[in-house]
Amino acid sequence: MLSTDNPKSKKFNLLQWLSSAIGQILISLFVPAITFFVLWQGYVFLSRAQASQIVLVIVAIVWGVGGVALLYLVANWLVLKLPKPWSKIMQPFVFVGPAVVIMGWFLAFPVVRSLIASFQNNLGTKWVSLENYIFAFTDPRMLETFRNNLLWLIFGTGFSVGIGLLVAVLADRSRFEVLYKSIIFSPMAISFVGAGVIWKFIYSYKGTGVGIQEIGLLNAIVIALGGTPQPWLTLAPWNNFFLIVIMIWLQTGYTMVILSSAIKGVPAELLEAARIDGANEFKAFFSITVPYIKGTLITVITTVVIFSLKLFDVVRVMTGGNNSTNVIANEFYLQMFTYNHAGRASAIAIVLLLLVTPVIINNLRQFNKERKGF
Repeated sequence: MLSTDNPKSKKFNLLQWLSSAIGQILISLFVPAITFFVLWQGYVFLSRAQASQIVLVIVAIVWGVGGVALLYLVANWLVLKLPKPWSKIMQPFVFVGPAVVIMGWFLAFPVVRSLIASFQNNLGTKWVSLENYIFAFTDPRMLETFRNNLLWLIFGTGFSVGIGLLVAVLADRSRFEVLYKSIIFSPMAISFVGAGVIWKFIYSYKGTGVGIQEIGLLNAIVIALGGTPQPWLTLAPWNNFFLIVIMIWLQTGYTMVILSSAIKGVPAELLEAARIDGANEFKAFFSITVPYIKGTLITVITTVVIFSLKLFDVVRVMTGGNNSTNVIANEFYLQMFTYNHAGRASAIAIVLLLLVTPVIINNLRQFNKERKGF
């Protein structure tokens, strides 16, 4: 009779338990957790190290990339050792799980913190109920930001997508398609801050007086035509439209490239059949091309709409939100870093999130309809 106190027997029972389904599942969860803990301790060590910045950057890159690769390899290897039914269930979580955790930490967790802070005072020491939200929807300056964002949403999105679609259609029929598209797309290589600085020189106004010479391109053209220079960025509410021009200049290239790719995918047979049936180019475009690229068009519109709602860089660089050009994101910045009112800033951030969310939900619904259609 085999004694249960025999070390070999205990070792055999342990190995038998580890090879069971439950043991393998626990191992597949425990080992990646240990690996992640080791990686986290490495980052903690780097944050406290006193070495030079170059050494820390190199070690962080090697540790980060190598560590993440090791985490995936170890987790995937362990999951493949599981029984096939469990392996199929667990394997997607190996690749999706870390991304979900990271997104939850950097996106969902800050949203929850902002939501809590939006019900507190400027120091986060006292609950003020809906006071910050009342400010967000009743303060005259906030109402001005909503009006301005609506202008950006309607005119910025409309002209960016409309001109991009027009150029995409016309350029596809030109011999110099690559040249035209390269010129229109080139502003996308410039950052929004850089674009703001460029256009600030275009709209520059020095004022009137003896010896004052205008350096702004737009005022130089006005003077050459016999007109009077104007302070373009202070002419409310028209200054909002002058700023929207910058968005159109930046986003048209993006919309043109994406829509041009979609238009090239429209079957030539459909367009030819429409022309044979007597449809002109205008009718063929709206009856065949636009419905065919509907999914891409919705995606482009959604992207530009979200950009127009959370716009910050251009307004901050050009006017700082002064002269009736303030927008929601800039007011959030002012409340947080200028007026030091974290409660109001958090409420404004939540309002901005609520404005963007319906656009994203609608986009997802349209995608689901398109997928079911196929």
